[in-house]
Amino acid sequence: MEDKMLTLEKFEEASEIVRKVTQETKLVYSDFYSERTGGRVYLKPENMQFTGAYKLRGAYYKISTLSEEERKKGLITASAGNHAQGVAYAARCYGARAVIVMPTTTPLMKVNRTKNYGAEVVLCGDVYDEACARACELAAENGYTFIHPFDDLVVATGQGTIAMEIFKELPLVDYILVPIGGGGLATGISTLAKLLNPKIKVIGVEPEGAGCLKESIKAGKVVTLDKVNTIADGTAVKTPGEKIFPYLCSNLDDIITVPDEELVVAFLDMVENHKMVVENSGLLTVAALKHMDIKGKKAVAILSGGNMDVITMSSVVQQGLILRDRIFTLSMLLPDKPGELSRVSGVIAAESGNVIKLEHNQFVSINRNAAVEIRITMEAFGTEHKLQIMQALEQNGYCPKQVRTVM
Repeated sequence: MEDKMLTLEKFEEASEIVRKVTQETKLVYSDFYSERTGGRVYLKPENMQFTGAYKLRGAYYKISTLSEEERKKGLITASAGNHAQGVAYAARCYGARAVIVMPTTTPLMKVNRTKNYGAEVVLCGDVYDEACARACELAAENGYTFIHPFDDLVVATGQGTIAMEIFKELPLVDYILVPIGGGGLATGISTLAKLLNPKIKVIGVEPEGAGCLKESIKAGKVVTLDKVNTIADGTAVKTPGEKIFPYLCSNLDDIITVPDEELVVAFLDMVENHKMVVENSGLLTVAALKHMDIKGKKAVAILSGGNMDVITMSSVVQQGLILRDRIFTLSMLLPDKPGELSRVSGVIAAESGNVIKLEHNQFVSINRNAAVEIRITMEAFGTEHKLQIMQALEQNGYCPKQVRTVM
């Protein structure tokens, strides 16, 4: 079956089949990213799918190709969350049992949603690769049909239907940016994109702390990273797919890696400018735009998913505000006498700073009558405003020092 995949005919077939369960995710023109880059940037909002991610496409198409007997055995997969929900939803559509092995680090929201679609969830391992090993063991023990999240040409064909939709809306697209974990999405999209237009540039984007495909291409073979360390849990993969590796080598034009800090800032940008919640893995493509020259070009950034729990969301927003200098902390030594704190507060208020936390330490000096330390955490409009507040404090005789903000 797999050797007949990734052809134009199969992509067209998959597009018709996945239409039964997918939501239309029309391209969204981004004034914000277009102005930043000088190109024409469009977003493909797969975070708006029923299951919150593109993974439903490959899962549903794969299950549609299975025999009734294979479905009756029960389906099993391993996933950090999005493929889990895709398989669970698709299995429910076909009345099949689904067992999903997920890393213990998977956000609770993804675990609960997978269960809500009727799947049995098994938590095992810290990363996807460990969960996958357990899923393979359970498949062998119980005779389940294994649905690989990315190293499967049928699944990759289903994921590639995204490229079909992009070309229908934007036939003259110059760049498509695609997130990479194990490589299934990038395989489907890059292969179909090159079939439709060999001149198009398809750029893969990985988190810096999980660049397994970039390392594999550099080595000329599939390699396994010693560890992964990234907030982009959906792309925290140590080893890219063996079966799909040749397609990735042939069809990807470049791979960009993005540090976690840039994903944090990209989350804020997306929420503030597009009013969309996109998970960290889904933000890889927009974060990568600053590393490219796309002036005068049309580029599509795929937002692969939006499954982010509120605790993670809160943490990312907080860190993003800190990175943008919209929340910062200053440390100062003050004479320990009445009215001094009020005077400092007056200086900050005059500059429109907003104090949100204050710590008073009388024991920083042996002679507490000479000086006490205060740490003030405040809100500002950004770096320029922060510097303005610090300058005003210096002009009033204080020596403010910026220190690490702990909320």
